Amino acid sequence: MLHEREPRKANRERVNDRVSVTQPLAGRAVLVTGASSGIGRAIAVASARAGADVALTYLSNEQGARDVAREIEAVGRRAAVFQTDIAEASSVRTLGPSARDALGRLDVWVNNAGADILTGAAASLGPVEKLDLLLAVDLRGTVLASWAAADMLGAQDEGGVIINMSWDHVFTGMAGRNPELFAAAKGAVLAFSKSLARTVAPRVRVNVIAPGWIDTSFAATLPESRRREVAESAPLGRWGTPDDVAGAAVFLASPAAAFLTGQTILVGGGVVM
Repeated sequence: MLHEREPRKANRERVNDRVSVTQPLAGRAVLVTGASSGIGRAIAVASARAGADVALTYLSNEQGARDVAREIEAVGRRAAVFQTDIAEASSVRTLGPSARDALGRLDVWVNNAGADILTGAAASLGPVEKLDLLLAVDLRGTVLASWAAADMLGAQDEGGVIINMSWDHVFTGMAGRNPELFAAAKGAVLAFSKSLARTVAPRVRVNVIAPGWIDTSFAATLPESRRREVAESAPLGRWGTPDDVAGAAVFLASPAAAFLTGQTILVGGGVVM
């Protein structure tokens, strides 16, 4: 895995293609893990609208994943859906080849899948069990998927792009047991991605998106007073949306970001700078 390849050819991405002005991902194929809802869904749909065919994964929400696939197909792009446990090495090992077979190519791999310890059944777990879940999915799953992506994309003539997901507050910290757990997992993802970017350059670009307060299912559980407090804490004066994160992902996946690797984009309205 991640073996040296000679010669180390550069990742040659098209930067002057006229089609890229309106559809920067035209002719490309994108894989988004954990794309049945929320941020993953937004990234998958935005990639399709930017011209890409899209493969997406889900763990248990098959209906959500099928709905996203229909949205992708509605804008004239191909979609492929795979049930995947990102924490299982055997599941990750077959994902890349399956996505490439379904779409004919694979250029961008977005590791968005993460454990939900704030809502649903996992919210009632103790801190150690929550930590184990985050480390298994958010950290180990991202590492396994990144290795698989790096080997596949690095072997291609045009190389490729990996995008991993962290958290803006890993830079500043946040009080509370759940934030501590997120910081442990997402901080490690950030550090790992920077090292990976050096390992696989110049064939593969690796960058990170670190979302902040994004209006997803967890936000809906908060009292209105807390929602107002969060919005007022942001210099841009509002919660972020999944589409805000998706816009950053499309940019990092596109030739416009061809000279960016090892970087982190904070999508948090300026709460963390």
